[in-house]
Amino acid sequence: MPLSKLFSLIQYPLPHHLLSRLVGWLADCRIPRLKNTLVQAFIRQFRVDMDEAAESDPTAYASFNDFFTRALEDDARPIGEGVVSPADGTLSQFGPIEAGQLLQAKGHHFSTMELLGGDGEAARRYLGGSFATVYLSPSDYHRVHMPVTGTLTEMVYVPGRLFSVNAATTRHVPNLFARNERLVCHFDTEQGPMVVVLVGAMIVAAIETVWAGQITPLPRGEVQRIRFDTPVHLEKGEEMGRFKLGSTVVMAFAEPVAFTGQVPGAKVRMGQALGRRPTDETPGPSHDTHRVD
Repeated sequence: MPLSKLFSLIQYPLPHHLLSRLVGWLADCRIPRLKNTLVQAFIRQFRVDMDEAAESDPTAYASFNDFFTRALEDDARPIGEGVVSPADGTLSQFGPIEAGQLLQAKGHHFSTMELLGGDGEAARRYLGGSFATVYLSPSDYHRVHMPVTGTLTEMVYVPGRLFSVNAATTRHVPNLFARNERLVCHFDTEQGPMVVVLVGAMIVAAIETVWAGQITPLPRGEVQRIRFDTPVHLEKGEEMGRFKLGSTVVMAFAEPVAFTGQVPGAKVRMGQALGRRPTDETPGPSHDTHRVD
């Protein structure tokens, strides 16, 4: 049996939420000696480049979580044209949404309706559209930004498991992104509806948004929907949320996206151009950057 499959199988009986909450407690510890030890070990293990951080001194962060969700220098991530990557990470899959199905990995698909918490009406908006999935490894920058300009209309918390979302698990756990805990963020854009799904994962202690603060963990139970009477408008490249430890972002667009020159498994950076929709403006130089401290 391949080690990748064994790694996936042993996750089924694990107490996902308990493990993640314990790690979350440790990551939020503010005892300087313990916190600094964790941060320094992490930097060495994952070769974190602190030169691009707004605060380059690792000991200046109050907790490991503060270090992990650190801001970058203003000019660290130029914002490209068209649809841009919402995060640093790996562009694991992308392409058309065919018959309401998104590609997870070779031989594995999952439905838009399941991803969106069983909302068939919302899923129908994306028939004929496109999707893209970006996986954030532990070494990546962990703030999530807007792939295009949009206005938040609804946020949906969907309870679920917390399987790892690395490449090995993605290949072997069916419906992975539609069974993990996740936060579904619906937006209106000038080019039609867009949804950005922040997927939880093993030892991801929390997901935060800029409009509502920390959302997960919530008590496991029913799907929870929150609509916004006061519009939350975010420009392309503006921060929308962050992960406390690595996870995955799944984006879906009502219009098709031409992912010209992209290949599955390529490393991408936040703000990097991924593709264009038919109604996107003519490309031109862009040097905008955004940072939320």
